[in-house]
Amino acid sequence: QVQLVESGGGSVQAGGSLRLSCATSGYSTNLVAWFRQAPGKEREGVAAIYTGSGSTYYADSVKGRFTISQDNAKNVVYLQMNNVKPEDTAMYYCAAEGAYGGQWSVPELYKYWGQGTRVTVSS
Repeated sequence: QVQLVESGGGSVQAGGSLRLSCATSGYSTNLVAWFRQAPGKEREGVAAIYTGSGSTYYADSVKGRFTISQDNAKNVVYLQMNNVKPEDTAMYYCAAEGAYGGQWSVPELYKYWGQGTRVTVSS
């Protein structure tokens, strides 16, 4: 059983920065991803990282602004959010296990989810 706990959400002004953390516990995970869901919208993939190789994937909407990284010693995956925009406002979720490579952004494939952390960006 894998447990995921997100933290780091909050309110920030447009152009600012925020760092989200996803603490993982349980057996080792291969692919960890960040998703987000805004009110009335579908859940969308933001970024993902292979915990073994460190390979990363990003949604076009966040490329150049967000960075996903990991601290293997602490079993934590981070999402550094820079130059945030009001459209980044959403509940952000951490997910693990089930998806591979090009399918990283398909939420239905993931087996484990965290409870989410809210990000609000004001203009």
